[in-house]
Amino acid sequence: MNALESARILVVDDEKIIREGCARILRKEGHEVSTAANGQIALDLIRQNQYDILLLDIKMPALDGMALMEILKQEQSGLLIVVITGYASIETAVEAMKAGAYDFLLKPFSPDALRIAINRALDHLRLAWEMDRLRWEQAMSLRDIANEQSRLLTIMNSMACGILVTDNEKHLVLFNPMAPHMLGIDPTDIVGSPLADVLPQTELVEMVDEIFRCEDQGLTALEQEIEISEHVWLRARAAPVRNPEGHILGVVTVLQDISHMKEMDRMKSEFVTMVSHELKAPLAAIQQQIEVLLEGMAGDLNDRQRHFLDRAQHRSQGLIDLINELLDISRIESGRIISHQEPLDLVPLIGQVIEFIRPQADSKGMTITTDLPSSLPRVSADPRNMDEVFINLVNNSIKYSPEGSRIHVAADIAGDYVRIQVSDNGFGIPKDDIPKIFDKFYRVKTDKTRRITGTGLGLPIVKGIIEAHLGSIVAESQYGQGTTFKIELPILKSGPQAAAGA
Repeated sequence: MNALESARILVVDDEKIIREGCARILRKEGHEVSTAANGQIALDLIRQNQYDILLLDIKMPALDGMALMEILKQEQSGLLIVVITGYASIETAVEAMKAGAYDFLLKPFSPDALRIAINRALDHLRLAWEMDRLRWEQAMSLRDIANEQSRLLTIMNSMACGILVTDNEKHLVLFNPMAPHMLGIDPTDIVGSPLADVLPQTELVEMVDEIFRCEDQGLTALEQEIEISEHVWLRARAAPVRNPEGHILGVVTVLQDISHMKEMDRMKSEFVTMVSHELKAPLAAIQQQIEVLLEGMAGDLNDRQRHFLDRAQHRSQGLIDLINELLDISRIESGRIISHQEPLDLVPLIGQVIEFIRPQADSKGMTITTDLPSSLPRVSADPRNMDEVFINLVNNSIKYSPEGSRIHVAADIAGDYVRIQVSDNGFGIPKDDIPKIFDKFYRVKTDKTRRITGTGLGLPIVKGIIEAHLGSIVAESQYGQGTTFKIELPILKSGPQAAAGA
């Protein structure tokens, strides 16, 4: 196969007409094409054969596209993935791009749209193949390679992505026309200049610096999203170029315009916010009317009437809780979850949360114990957000533990961070589910938890709030023995108010 002209492509779609139509069009273009009717068949083929590009439908029975992508990511298949989805599931396409897909096609798509997507993928492969070849060039600097490899220049200049190449002194030695256009810089006389003098985007310079600081052979690339202007976002991927001995000769940075993805995210968040607000007002009114009836203000109720009204009130409250969670997710995604930050000692706040929730634990015969110091160094945080975090975590422990269980809340100092741990000896989380529990709408389903109701938004909200405060959260669990959530928040360093009780 000529790597610059054709590719080995696997088309995976449960719709026969799309599967065969794509194969027919791509074979006419000179590509070697195989097809699969579902994700499991595709996985078997990938494990038996070598493919360059995977044209993958997201929505399929059995093993769907997202699940297949996760397996391939773990197996480090190296496939370039173009996902296929419908207009109604464009959010799924955005999630697939974030999960590692290179591009996507919206059904229904034209033959020209298919050719364009595959050609874009081929451009990316051509550059990758060329870079792999250059890594094995011996005793040549990146500046020499830039001068001598006219074919590389031709490929780079025709790419839709921006390319920046720096040498081992962090000087810019090569770039394609798209790079300065994307970054909004003047391309005149910048070759040979230090990268820090050329780029106003300090994030890109720091990525290159980080690669040179890390000589670790396991480091393959760093990736970051960078805001260029109000409506322009780039995804930057910086990778080291090494000689055969493993020493870094320079860094190649690839820039991809993801403004359309960010715009879709914004539109989705605005849509969720609008719909949530429109639903919240009438639901609140329904709640008030039910409350009037339950208090007997419209006449006496018999037991059967009160039972049905109690159920209606419970259901409507569940919808209001879901709407509030959707609004929280929308605020997290738009960077507006924190409305007010102040120096905060978490000890009294955690104590108040425990006293608020203790009756709920008592009703299930559970014991809540604590190991809290009299005070902790303060953190800069929104008290309402922190209240929501700890209510959510303790509530989770109560929901996912059998009657008579024990819940333990502890806090201490870990270096420059305040560390809080919420532990239980409940049902625990299966090992395969732990990486997914912070995904939106994901719920662990086992024989013990199947009947527990929930939205799957609580933990994503907790993670979003903690990360918005520059902290981290991890889960440790053994199935059948319990779960521990560990939170770390940076200690407030500046000013006399940093210490608790100051």
